[in-house]
Amino acid sequence: MQIYNTLTREKERFKPLRFPEVKLYQCGPTVYNSAHIWNLKTSVIEDIVARTLDFLGYKVTVTMNLTDIDDKTIRDSQKAWESLKDFTEKYTEIFLSDIEKLKCKKPDNITAISTLIPEMIRMIQTLLNKWFAYIADDGSVYYSIEKFQNYGKLAHLDISGMKTSVRINNDEYAKDQAADFALWKAWDESDGENVWEAEFEIPDLTPTLSCQERGQATQQIVIKGRPGWHIECSACAMKHFGPQIDIHMWGEDLIFPHHQNEIAQTEACTGKPFSKYWIHSAHLLVWWKKMSKSLGNFYTLRDIESLSQFSPKGRDEATVKSELYRALRLSFFAGKYREQIDFSFEKLEQNIKTIQNIDKELRKLYLYESEYEGVRNEFREYLQDVMARYIAALEDDFAMSEALAVFYEFQKYMSSEIASSELSDSEQRSALDMYRSFNQVFQVLDFDSLAALDEDIPEEIIALATARQEAKDDKNYARADEIRDELAWLWYVVKDTKEGSVVERV
Repeated sequence: MQIYNTLTREKERFKPLRFPEVKLYQCGPTVYNSAHIWNLKTSVIEDIVARTLDFLGYKVTVTMNLTDIDDKTIRDSQKAWESLKDFTEKYTEIFLSDIEKLKCKKPDNITAISTLIPEMIRMIQTLLNKWFAYIADDGSVYYSIEKFQNYGKLAHLDISGMKTSVRINNDEYAKDQAADFALWKAWDESDGENVWEAEFEIPDLTPTLSCQERGQATQQIVIKGRPGWHIECSACAMKHFGPQIDIHMWGEDLIFPHHQNEIAQTEACTGKPFSKYWIHSAHLLVWWKKMSKSLGNFYTLRDIESLSQFSPKGRDEATVKSELYRALRLSFFAGKYREQIDFSFEKLEQNIKTIQNIDKELRKLYLYESEYEGVRNEFREYLQDVMARYIAALEDDFAMSEALAVFYEFQKYMSSEIASSELSDSEQRSALDMYRSFNQVFQVLDFDSLAALDEDIPEEIIALATARQEAKDDKNYARADEIRDELAWLWYVVKDTKEGSVVERV
């Protein structure tokens, strides 16, 4: 297994800290609005990585934080005249619903940072004790980046050429500033009622003092305020995983300052390397431009759901949405995760057609019946070759475009086998198992609907067929054709015989 590590800018052989266990940490979103599709694309890539490792035999535990305390959540909750808790819980539910629709497996640990206040205070106290943190004249606790020898290594920054000796109180700041950042922010009026109390011991670290004198000189101080942005992920990872993790993920926009600051504060606390591997997915562009509300190319999942061109008449809503979600997921991982990909509605529509074609081929295979038994040697060897090439693609830094190429070739091969009627029952079952293997990672195949093919024809389908016959009897052929098309979308066909109309599954 080879993984491209942002820390070294090289592909490296993957060796977890304790094989076969893998500790995977995902930065979650700031829950102040509905997640846009770039956020969702990042979540899909994280899911692909976790599912791939599971498929390859690793035991993966996934932890995700949700940022419910920061400048944006406080600002927008106040604008909405809602409490911070009610406001962020609303958008948390929307985000978790969105990633579920996109078939992302729910992380093992999902933690709102508002529940981590004690853990963050303990880490900040450790940094104060080690002289990596200090209390500034504005009453906030800051991290001193000059005390951390390798600051800038993840982001490959040349600190000497950047603005230094400044303090940044905002959660986010410009990339030309290597600055001391806030660990605990003293309350100000803009925070309103959103305030927590943190009690710190401030040691006198004067080198000439003895240990006993330092202990006697310790000062207790209570700071009313709230945590800074960067300390939250360090505290969350520490709570669930301890001082070290195997993989840290999110989009490339967080490499600096957020992930760089995570490394600085965590390693200063523990004295150990924080994460062995850093995986960052590239930006999602819309019409080859960065998403922006001013450009009119900023979309959430609800925006895409509302587009009427993806809901042709005569189709049930559940089927249409299932195809849409699976097509959107396919759009997000069909390219290389480290390269920018472009989103457009034309491309999404093409992927919907791809999903529909996959569904059609899978149904044909599922309903295939054969008088033959046994497995041909050439068929067995072909499946072994397919699986080997599929695994090779996954192990090459999650090369999903190559994995999809193997899948499409397999699908074409199976279509020709079905057309030739040479497939045996045993081979059909093996082929379905191969489809399931692909779907353990892809999650774009609809196996749920296949179970319905074994059931009796539903009453609503019979009612539609009856309505079609009545339309024909009334010589309303246009209406009869509409109902026929509606049945076809639902995977049923009406065959007219001398004895009357017969409804069959496609």
